Amino acid sequence: MASIEELRATHIEKLNRVKEAGMDPYPAKVPRDFPLYEAKDRFSLYEGDGTAYSVSGRVMAIRGQGAILFVVLDDGTARFQVVFKRDSMDEALFTLFGETVDIGDFISVSGTFFTTQRGEQSLLVSVWCMASKSLLPLPEKWHGITDPDERFRKRYLDIVMNPELRDLFAKKSAFWKSARDFMVEHGFLEVETPTLEVTTGGAEANPFKTHHKDFDIPVFLRISIGELWQKRLMAAGFPKTFEIGRAYRNEGTSPEHLQEFTNLEFYWAYADYRDGMKIVEMLYRKIAMDVFGTTEFTTRGHTFDLGKEWAVIEYTEEIKRQTGIDVLTATESEMRAKLDELKVKYEGANRERLTDTLWKYCRKNISGPAFLIHHPKLVSPLAKESKERPGMVERFQPIIAGSEVGNGFSELNDPLDQRERFELQQKLIESGDEEAMMPEWEFVDMLEHGMPPTCGFGFGERLFAFLVDKPLRETQLFPLMRPKSE
Repeated sequence: MASIEELRATHIEKLNRVKEAGMDPYPAKVPRDFPLYEAKDRFSLYEGDGTAYSVSGRVMAIRGQGAILFVVLDDGTARFQVVFKRDSMDEALFTLFGETVDIGDFISVSGTFFTTQRGEQSLLVSVWCMASKSLLPLPEKWHGITDPDERFRKRYLDIVMNPELRDLFAKKSAFWKSARDFMVEHGFLEVETPTLEVTTGGAEANPFKTHHKDFDIPVFLRISIGELWQKRLMAAGFPKTFEIGRAYRNEGTSPEHLQEFTNLEFYWAYADYRDGMKIVEMLYRKIAMDVFGTTEFTTRGHTFDLGKEWAVIEYTEEIKRQTGIDVLTATESEMRAKLDELKVKYEGANRERLTDTLWKYCRKNISGPAFLIHHPKLVSPLAKESKERPGMVERFQPIIAGSEVGNGFSELNDPLDQRERFELQQKLIESGDEEAMMPEWEFVDMLEHGMPPTCGFGFGERLFAFLVDKPLRETQLFPLMRPKSE
């Protein structure tokens, strides 16, 4: 078998042959009357009308020999067969095709539509030209790219060889379109908020840090989709806002976590977490039906139906039911002992991290759909305290397949309470907790001017990954890769 270097050298020889024949191997534009999907869909209108039509695409297969060649083109909209016959075109042009064209090249062909004896829709070529000559071959047809690292590094080839992957990303586009349409239909205004921040806010995460040369100050890539900014818009008088954008967290990678991802966050004045639960349930069902045509899914060993009634689960009661630990009254030593007994690894020894780790152990047993509510105040520094359950907050998280796929609150709008909670987060930071929330004192100033009761909610592409039952990395077009060592 020829090496890649040998194949490249052969392709370059063919490239030179194309040039010698007076054909541009890399033209700016080639003849193309319509995409290949239209050639298929409107074939009956074009067949037999005697008109020469032009189509273009990447050569995906060549079969036959001698006086007739059958070639499959793919332009990203469909695959279509074109037929080269020696006696139906200039012989020199026919010969040039056979001598220079490889699978992977882009070509343009012109000719008339006809149906083969086997009943296949085809175009009989009269002339052709090169659209882009490839210098490296496509992966082997039947196996594609088998190395996982190479698949992500050469995603463009992975998609060419795997039509199901192309369909996956078409679904992802439809996923965000459905979400955006829903928000607009329900009166939410789409906004844009800063991605570079002096102080990160809206989540507990380790940010990426960089330097602003003009201001000569450190700045951070945002870890939420403008949570503290959108709340400012509530104070400004906007009743409903949302944003879809990228967030960045300088943390570990897992099937459910990446350092860069897309989220949607909305804020709704004069609404609380109960209102948020209702609209989120509607939103998730609409996305499921728009994109997948069903509300029933099997993911990570769990089966759930978004169309059924969603359960409501109390945070502390669920942990107590599954582990016997009451996180409100247990000592930190008791919590650590229970985690050790359950063989659960944990980082950090403060109460907030231990509580969160116990919950993460419990959530994997919940298929959903369900809403997790009434988290302890300690783990929710931006949520309003519950009047029904003192010490708990009005927070809700959709749960499916053992994981949270969203997060919402009745937002805290008491400036004195918010200041106290930020002061506690500051102490956690000073004690070495890298995931504690960075206080934003100008946000507290805004609250002192007044912000109406507000429900806020965010969810991201993790939901999409769960609905297609893929690791999150698989659902990103170009996940971050280490530079390839030479």
